[in-house]
Amino acid sequence: MTEIGGCRNPPDDGQRLAPTGLAHRNDTAKSQAAIRPSCQTGGMTSESPEVLTRPDGSPIRILAVDDEPSLTELLTLALRYEGWQVTTANSGANAVRAASQIQPDAIVLDIMLPDFDGVEVMRRIRTTQPNVPVIFLTAKDALADRINGLTAGGDDYVTKPFSLEELIARLRSLLRRSGMASSYRESVLTVGDLALNEDSHEVVRGGEYINLTATEFELLRFMMRNPNRVLSKSQILDRVWHYDFGGQANVVELYISYLRKKIDVGREPMIHTLRGSGYLLRAAAEGKPE
Repeated sequence: MTEIGGCRNPPDDGQRLAPTGLAHRNDTAKSQAAIRPSCQTGGMTSESPEVLTRPDGSPIRILAVDDEPSLTELLTLALRYEGWQVTTANSGANAVRAASQIQPDAIVLDIMLPDFDGVEVMRRIRTTQPNVPVIFLTAKDALADRINGLTAGGDDYVTKPFSLEELIARLRSLLRRSGMASSYRESVLTVGDLALNEDSHEVVRGGEYINLTATEFELLRFMMRNPNRVLSKSQILDRVWHYDFGGQANVVELYISYLRKKIDVGREPMIHTLRGSGYLLRAAAEGKPE
């Protein structure tokens, strides 16, 4: 997600959307304020970046530490979109405990925590994992914290508000430099008999080619990168459109219906609606969610 608001994506291929407007969302206002907008052409990302994995081919492990649940939720969603495993902690003690359990490849660490600060968290973790890279999250005006964190051995920092794209780019750079990751080019996502080529933008189900618009492709790609996972309307808006339609989240319903007509009609359905929760994509052979 980039910051809620700011980037508006026009309808593609002449499809008309219902009138929309921005609305305040008090429950996530604080976390949204920590994330800066990053406007891309049409609100979409069309390139397929290299996929980073551990040297043994298993997913990168990230520990994200912040005491704002909404912010860690957004971080988790964005990092999982990269194919990485994410563990979160909301305090210094929990972060130290989690690090000993999962042995993370990198840590995103807020300087200000409710029990002890991020520098102390890093110091304790590095007594057993001396080489783990750490990116600090700091307040915009907290120059002393940034200097303290880097002097103590932090590898990098981003200031709030920040863009998720910037944070992920910095993580990628750190992982490569530290030798914690290897990369390969992944071009095809597959869920059951559905395949999506991220390079050619070809989509095939059961041997039949399916023509999608740019927005439909991005929505399907997001769902295929998170199979068997319930995705809320707000999460889909954040990642696919990069901004918030506020109370007009029916745009997600509209595009889900477009996808269903192209992906599911005449076949065993793959796209499922969980009332009050969101949407889920799973292989048809696995049946409907309970």
